Amino acid sequence: MPTRAKVARRRSEPKRAIPMRAPEPARSTPAPQALPPSADALATFNDAMMALQRHKYRDASDGFRSILQDFPNERGLRDRSQVYLDLCDRELRRVQTTPLSLEERLTAATAALNDDDERQAEALARSVLRESPQQDLAMYLIAAVAARRGDHIVAVEWLGRAVASNPELRAQVRHDDDFGVLREIEAFRQLLEKSVEPARAGRHVRSER
Repeated sequence: MPTRAKVARRRSEPKRAIPMRAPEPARSTPAPQALPPSADALATFNDAMMALQRHKYRDASDGFRSILQDFPNERGLRDRSQVYLDLCDRELRRVQTTPLSLEERLTAATAALNDDDERQAEALARSVLRESPQQDLAMYLIAAVAARRGDHIVAVEWLGRAVASNPELRAQVRHDDDFGVLREIEAFRQLLEKSVEPARAGRHVRSER
């Protein structure tokens, strides 16, 4: 009988181990760096801070509010401005709710003008005139505010009213630096050249700075 040929079995070769690659560390996306505030925003913030330090709460409030409205991308300054704006608003509410007599408002208006807070000085002086239209010191203070702002014609008009109510104010007008810019105006010179009438009792005179 024919014999079956034996088929040699091939030994299976051992499988080669595939080396494992170490996993690459996950790449973290760097956080975007905050840009420095713009020059305009920073200048507005610094001006508002200066006004706050000088207790000019109205001017400071306007500055901080301007940053919130005009610089939407200045997150850092906006956060700080909101904090200071809340402080200014609290101070303004406190002042507005404090009842003041005419005399106290005149004193506060004079102090505000001496501290270069023209807005507060004018607001107080006008509130006095609403109750006492012939108050000469209130008119004088409004004239000083107008002169500082460069509204020379308005300043002369208010000085004319003040002097008409209290002629002795001419002497103070001559020596008040706020009105030095008016000396070239003819109407101002004529106002000072008029004769001084006797002083009236009970008039207020602006304190020297």
